[in-house]
Amino acid sequence: MRVLQMAEALCTYIKNDRPFLGICLGLQLLFESSEENGPVDGLGLIPGVVGRFNSLNGFRVPHIGWNALQIEKDSEILDDIGDHHVYFVHSYRAMPSDDNREWVSSTCNYGDDFIASIKRGNVHAVQFHPEKSGDVGLSVLRRFLLPKSQGTKPSQGKASKLAKRVIACLDVRTNDKGDLIVTRGNKYDVREQTKNNEVRNLGKPVELAGQCYKDRADEVGFLNITGFRYFPLHDLPMLQVLRDTSENVFVPLTVGGGIRDFTDANGRHYSSLEVASEYFRSGADKISIGSDAVYAAEEYIKTKVKTGKSSIEQISRVYGNQAVVVSIDPWRVYVRSPNDVQFKTVRVTKPGPNGEEYAWYQCTVNGGREGRPIGAYELAKAVEELGAGEITLNCIDCNGEEKGFDIDLTKLVSDAVSIPVIASCGAGAVEHFSEVFMKTNASAALASGIFHRKEVPIQSVKEHLLKEGIEVRI
Repeated sequence: MRVLQMAEALCTYIKNDRPFLGICLGLQLLFESSEENGPVDGLGLIPGVVGRFNSLNGFRVPHIGWNALQIEKDSEILDDIGDHHVYFVHSYRAMPSDDNREWVSSTCNYGDDFIASIKRGNVHAVQFHPEKSGDVGLSVLRRFLLPKSQGTKPSQGKASKLAKRVIACLDVRTNDKGDLIVTRGNKYDVREQTKNNEVRNLGKPVELAGQCYKDRADEVGFLNITGFRYFPLHDLPMLQVLRDTSENVFVPLTVGGGIRDFTDANGRHYSSLEVASEYFRSGADKISIGSDAVYAAEEYIKTKVKTGKSSIEQISRVYGNQAVVVSIDPWRVYVRSPNDVQFKTVRVTKPGPNGEEYAWYQCTVNGGREGRPIGAYELAKAVEELGAGEITLNCIDCNGEEKGFDIDLTKLVSDAVSIPVIASCGAGAVEHFSEVFMKTNASAALASGIFHRKEVPIQSVKEHLLKEGIEVRI
């Protein structure tokens, strides 16, 4: 902003009490300075320094998910929020103090109370993302743009703290006719066991994503499951799916599949950052990296050097680590003793086929087709150091089984890292969600086919979690 000579003009605009709404960084830049990539000077309109959350007290950083607000004073744009959750995704925050108290309109608790929104006159700013906070968030935008409007108030909420997230995933690929469809795998096999062996078809991506949003999914993820074979920027239908979905789905969107450096047939080199940037421009909020993260972690473990060239480092450096999800696809390898392998093992809940009491989780690449010499524990630790902000755990052994998440794997990894972990693969009943939240430190749980086929409705999962005393967004 200073390079473009916009800072002085914006300060003048705000000081003249003109209508202003800052979102996320738009709130943080109003303060004196920020420690992110800095210290960096802010506009200096509000006293205070923007600092990083402290992960040493057990709270995971980034702060990702749906949390509650404590309203400190009247602020017209927050009138419809009440006891509803709103969506946060950030690693840095400003703290309330006597010097900035007159500005603070709401706070949020995540380890400590931090500033969630400010208001003075016609100047508003929020740390959360109203554009990703569903109908509650849209009411914030509506009240800012149309102060005298009387929109439909969201239903009564019960927000009190950070909620566990229930995420709907759509595995997307082309069928044999060339149409982009949502499918579902069984141990990553997406073809029907029939004479024609056709790709399993659950529906159209944009329509199913819209239905997941209406069903109160907290996030929607698209996984281009054949993306590792092709160059993503040539996958125009997938980019269009993102654009169309983002027009009507107002919760976070994650996209994965084929995020990597690439050289096309004409010799033109594209960095993974360029690939990710096109996805972000098309409507994605987070990028999920699979195979490329495995190779980067292997190299980092071997050399102990951060080159800055891996897809994780490139994307997190520009967009922040909260924008980078690493998807880990491991399978169990049973062993009789932890001394049998160099990788971190766990004592398994259920013994192996030959009575083995231990297992390690071997990571795979290329859609679960190739095992690599690295364990899920080692991979998770490495990608966190490289700059990943979140991890999704997809246990291949559980994929399509609908017998529950792999608790051993989820506990192993969620206990090892300080970033949020998403449990995936294996859900078949509402009880599986409460089990993974009660027995592990998972921040979210993900499912696909059971949601799309309405075998286990998203709302049923949330009602069950509420009954079990687990905070969720309703």
